[in-house]
Amino acid sequence: MEIKSGILQLCEYLQDPYKVAKFQEICGVKASFNGKGETLTEKENGLGVHSGNFNNHSINKNEKKEEEEKKDKCNWPRQRKTATSGNNFKQGGCNNGPVDGTIVAGGDFNKHDENCCDSSVQNSDGSENDSISYSDLGASPITSPTSSSGDLRAEEKKKPLRRNSLTGEAGQEFVIGNRALYYMFTFGTELGNELFYITFFPFFIWNIDAYVSRRLIVIWVWVMYLGQCTKDLIRWSRPSSPPVVKVEMFYNSEYSMPSTHAMSGTAIPFSLFLLTYGRWEYPFVFGLLLALCWCSLVCTSRIYMGMHSILDVIAGFLYSILILVVFQPALEIIDNFNLTCTYAPLIIISLHLAMGLFSFTLDTWSTSRGDTAEILGTGAGVACASHLNYALGLMPDPPLELLPFSPPALTAGLVGKAVLRFVLGILILLVIRAVMKALTIPLACKIFCIPCQDIRKARQRMEVELPYRYITYGTVGFSALFLVPCIFSYLHLS
Repeated sequence: MEIKSGILQLCEYLQDPYKVAKFQEICGVKASFNGKGETLTEKENGLGVHSGNFNNHSINKNEKKEEEEKKDKCNWPRQRKTATSGNNFKQGGCNNGPVDGTIVAGGDFNKHDENCCDSSVQNSDGSENDSISYSDLGASPITSPTSSSGDLRAEEKKKPLRRNSLTGEAGQEFVIGNRALYYMFTFGTELGNELFYITFFPFFIWNIDAYVSRRLIVIWVWVMYLGQCTKDLIRWSRPSSPPVVKVEMFYNSEYSMPSTHAMSGTAIPFSLFLLTYGRWEYPFVFGLLLALCWCSLVCTSRIYMGMHSILDVIAGFLYSILILVVFQPALEIIDNFNLTCTYAPLIIISLHLAMGLFSFTLDTWSTSRGDTAEILGTGAGVACASHLNYALGLMPDPPLELLPFSPPALTAGLVGKAVLRFVLGILILLVIRAVMKALTIPLACKIFCIPCQDIRKARQRMEVELPYRYITYGTVGFSALFLVPCIFSYLHLS
């Protein structure tokens, strides 16, 4: 029992959103709160309770007593406000994402009312929301410009780069005190996004090692699929805001536990290291350090962005290691099956489609549904292309006698040819994706009699999103490993 209690306490500690807010503050990220530091109170709005049944923050008896004394000094009664126009917070708790009414977009600051700590802030609809000071909750607000105008001039205000993929919410302004860390962690979080996948995997296929690429994609598909399904089973929300600053908004409507960015950021570099060491000549320490730095950057970036608690990231890392331990020894069997089994394409397509249907039944629609179908489609397309390449004798694996490979000398001709292959190949893939998207969404809407005037709403239906993502990215994956290399061969760019 003591061990179980200790584990629960450790999980409670690691899931505390105030730890995320503290890390953001250390890295120079601050919310653009006004002089009052308006937030919702924990006591009235349940901020201390996070999905997953852990208490994220507690107020001791002395703090409660001080709060009651402060309330007695006020000249007006406190009132709990429900959700209204321009106000995202609701009775009973904080939802994911920033809370309107607590952040002054545009950087306007008001003077603090010293007569009462429980002041009110006026929203865009004219209503007022009561709150305690943000500093009382354990993080530092931005004070009046009259007291720190020099600091504010040195800092830079930003908003999330992309809107929430489900709600279209743009998010609120925040202040960046360290630009180097901001750009570093932005790059780190992009290592787990679609843009990275659609550029990294093709580049590796066309310019480095197709053998390693197709096996790496098998690991990536299983890691991401299991991670997304686990999220939908556990259903923990993202860290509450406030106190967390939402530097990113795109995935804010998804569940939090485990971090699939941390999972992919662990699986890809370490699988790459395991698959290439011994096949290519490079120092062991160099490969291991590169994998560790890659993994650390992606994992810490999710905390910096306010998307995950420390517990989410650690769980994602350990979960990914567990999957690697299981699937890494089986890669040889899986790859040989994909290449040699006569019915491999039919089995792979059917299996991945069934897995997609299962994942769509776990919860209501969100961006993770589409991401899961996209990943499964890509995996199926690459596996089918591998089978066809093997059957036609295209892109054969080099004989074992040639191993290990020595990295070639970087000449202008080699680099220029690699860049040309990459640019031309990506353009082909983008065209294919655009064409398939334009065809599959209206076709799915027509087949299942779903109105397609509002594409965003139509894609929230499984009958539209699953075939659109699966077919589109299945075609992209197939083209990356079969069609594009054939074009390169025709153009003498192989």
